[in-house]
Amino acid sequence: MHRATLPFQLALSLALASPLLADDWPQWLGPRRDSVWRETGIVEKFGSNGPAVLWRAAIGAGYSGPSVSEGRVYVMDRQLADGASNPSDPFARGAISGNERVVCLEESTGKQLWKHEYDCPYTISYPAGPRVTPLVSGGKIYALGSEGNLFCLQAKDGKVVWSKDFKKEFDIKTPLWGFSGHPLIDGNRLICLAGGQGTTAVAFDKDTGKEIWRALSAKEPGYSSPMICEAGGKRQLIIWHPEAANSLNPETGEIYWTERFESRAGMTIATPRQLGEHLLFTTFYSGSLMMRLDKDKPAATVIWRTEKPSEKNTTHLNAVMCTPFLDGDYIYGVCSYGQLRCLKTETGERVWETFKPVTAGEPVRWANAFIVRNGDRYFLFNEKGDLIIARLTPEGYEEICRAHLLEPTNTAAGRDVLWSHPAFSNRRMYARNDKELICVDLAKAK
Repeated sequence: MHRATLPFQLALSLALASPLLADDWPQWLGPRRDSVWRETGIVEKFGSNGPAVLWRAAIGAGYSGPSVSEGRVYVMDRQLADGASNPSDPFARGAISGNERVVCLEESTGKQLWKHEYDCPYTISYPAGPRVTPLVSGGKIYALGSEGNLFCLQAKDGKVVWSKDFKKEFDIKTPLWGFSGHPLIDGNRLICLAGGQGTTAVAFDKDTGKEIWRALSAKEPGYSSPMICEAGGKRQLIIWHPEAANSLNPETGEIYWTERFESRAGMTIATPRQLGEHLLFTTFYSGSLMMRLDKDKPAATVIWRTEKPSEKNTTHLNAVMCTPFLDGDYIYGVCSYGQLRCLKTETGERVWETFKPVTAGEPVRWANAFIVRNGDRYFLFNEKGDLIIARLTPEGYEEICRAHLLEPTNTAAGRDVLWSHPAFSNRRMYARNDKELICVDLAKAK
């Protein structure tokens, strides 16, 4: 009897000794680019004082979220030149002197390990700083600045491997709110949203910077990010610009299908989301478009769409900066005035809405929260700097706990906001405002 239990006891001891699942967060929306945090051993509920802030690191301004990889944290920021200042009206455009930076910090302490800094006068509206989260892959960092400066840097020391200037390379102008599409690694390709005639989407060799292909034309590139979906027996590259949703062959740039879906002011921002045969697009002015991906070939048909666009009297989901989450038969996302909404995936029918997690009860234009799922719960980081743990189900919004972690230091629509996506890695959250980047402990107590 004793001998029979030995294998079980050995297996049990090994299971107890094995480390919990831990993941890096090396790019926009996480390791699989799907807003899912797959680590285990995460806190169930905050204590009365909230989660502990393990360190704080001083950084400059920007909307760029941090990325985390192999014991390092990467983020982009902006340093104004001496005597320069941003206009009091964030919509105003001018020529503002300053530098952009890619900053590398030690993940365990927040100590700065290196920085790459370059001169970058701003001509954009909302000129706080860079928009794009650094992408970490294969020992390299890929960073895209607001004025179209693309850099491939060595992760170990920040030295430049290759670089591009989109405005010079493609003879284009900076979009109103800057270059904001997060680059995508696919095989040996770095796929970017650039802009212009025939160069709205461009693929570079990720190691050399050599152009592989260029595709699509649009008056404005928009601000959404490329994504890959698999359907119809093909891997499809989805590029959404302010005139249409497009599916391309990621290896060649060949267009598989296009569906007209216009967005005013170039405001294609949210990343398209796929779940099975469903592919969702959502934008502030025009509402939502739901496509059904063909099972047999790279094609798609419209399931439902917003027919009477309105930024306030909304029918479906008019997301501004919130990339929504598709969870089975339901969609969760933040609408144009801060409403967290639940819709039916197949029909777009609204199931419920609440202002509680985003605006605390009243409509606020462009109000936002970022949504990340962990297990059967969601972590929402709102524009006030609050981190919320909640359950989102067809039955409604159930808030488990919340903690105020960062001050909103940017100004928009007459209020202070925090519009930078956090990263979740090593059972911690990394988040920034325009003054500091913090590391927050979210591990379950041992």
